[in-house]
Amino acid sequence: MKIAETVTFAGGGLDRAAHWRATSAERRMEAGSRTIAMWRGKPLLDGDTLVTVPHNHPVVADAGADHLFLGRIDGAGVFAADLSDWTPEEGADAALDGFRDASLQVHPALPDGPAFTELRNAMTRLSPLDAELAATARALFMWHAGHRFCANCGAATDAAQGGWQRDCPACGRHHFPRTDPVVIMLITHGNSVLVGRSPGWPERMYSLLAGFVEPGESLEAAVRREVFEEAGVRVGPVRYLSSQPWPFPASLMCGMAGEATTREITIDPVEIEDARWVTREEMADVFAGQHPAINPARPGAIAHFLLENWLADRLG
Repeated sequence: MKIAETVTFAGGGLDRAAHWRATSAERRMEAGSRTIAMWRGKPLLDGDTLVTVPHNHPVVADAGADHLFLGRIDGAGVFAADLSDWTPEEGADAALDGFRDASLQVHPALPDGPAFTELRNAMTRLSPLDAELAATARALFMWHAGHRFCANCGAATDAAQGGWQRDCPACGRHHFPRTDPVVIMLITHGNSVLVGRSPGWPERMYSLLAGFVEPGESLEAAVRREVFEEAGVRVGPVRYLSSQPWPFPASLMCGMAGEATTREITIDPVEIEDARWVTREEMADVFAGQHPAINPARPGAIAHFLLENWLADRLG
């Protein structure tokens, strides 16, 4: 699939410069280094652009002590600061994982325009590089927030290597950021594609079936297992299409294509509330906003990307 890396959050081309991580604290103070700000998982944006500020900008004064080293752009380091402990005058009750969070938070050090914005609402408007930076920062900060203590001995851990590691001073263990692999499946049968919806989704929204890969399981096996568990459909040949980092909170969405060998649907109501076959002609109506019962997957999500390119016959 030649266009695989055009999916949102992929293909930004960030130079992660891992060899700078050990000295990132010093490099953050260098002239030309820039910092992005995050508040409870929301990046600071000015319209469709990720805001970057010098390390000594007043907005950074409200950040926590640990700064992430994200990479290098034009020879200068790019860092991320977490302002989650700062309390804005309005919008402080925004949910960390808010599916519908449309609130904006404005910092008094930048009162004219920039605002902390839910990344899912802005992801399709950002440049590939800005999207990659924001996704990386969000996923890393979420990991740090949930891994303050050593999984081996329970002692408090310390951030190291520019935020790409946590070290336990008690037992010496090193802990590293994790990414959870998820298969998301474009399952077809003739001219139709299998879609479903989970409880709690916005009304009429349907997407591709998806599920976490289990230990000891290949991507192909995960596709067949998940589709059968959720919809009762058997799947034969499976192939890889594309992947997407998905920082909500820390998944790697592995886009897969599978050919169904059965068509009858029997849903698992614990997993999904509905599944159905949709013809290519019907899906064209879905994307045109003319289908009577279905809205498309969220723009920017890999499900939307795969379905759109299935319609256009560009999957390869």
